[in-house]
Amino acid sequence: MRKWMLALAVTGALGTAAGTAQANEVAVLDWQQALLQTSSAQQSMNQLKNQLGSQQKQVKALGEEVQKLQQRLQSNGDVMSDSERQNVMQQLRQKGGQFQQQRGQLEQKRAQQEQAFLKQARPKLDRAIEQVVKRHNVDVLVDRNSVIYAGDALDLTQEVTQTFNSLN
Repeated sequence: MRKWMLALAVTGALGTAAGTAQANEVAVLDWQQALLQTSSAQQSMNQLKNQLGSQQKQVKALGEEVQKLQQRLQSNGDVMSDSERQNVMQQLRQKGGQFQQQRGQLEQKRAQQEQAFLKQARPKLDRAIEQVVKRHNVDVLVDRNSVIYAGDALDLTQEVTQTFNSLN
C-alpha cells in the first residue's frame, strides 16, 4: 500500500510539474534575422556598400584578371614558349597575391563595420526583446536556429524587428 501511495504521489508531482511547464510561455527568436531586417541594419549595409563599392569593384576586376590568366595558361600553355609561359605564371602569382591581399582587407573592413554596428545596436535589440517577451509573458526564449521544430506562432522575430524599429 505504501508503494502504491508513493507511486501516486510521484505521478501527481510529475503531472503538476508537467502542467507547470505547459503553463510557461515558450517562444523562439532568430535574433540575427530580426536585427538584419531592421531599418538601422539596412541603412548600415547601404552605407557599407557605398564605402566599399569601389574597392569591391577593384577586387572583382583583379579576380577576373586572375581567371583570364589561368584560362590562358590552361588553353595555350602547351603552345607557349618557355619565357612566355614563365611570364604568364609570374603575372598569375603576382595578381593572385594582390587579389588575396585586397580581398582579405575588404573582408576585414566589412567584418569591422558589422561588429561596430552590432555593438551599437545590441542594447536596443536587448530592449526590443525585453519588451516583446514581457508583452507575451514569455518565460523561455530559445534561439530559432537551435530548435528542430517550432510553429510559426511561437516565432517572435518579426515582432522584435518591428519593436526595434519603433525604439528611439
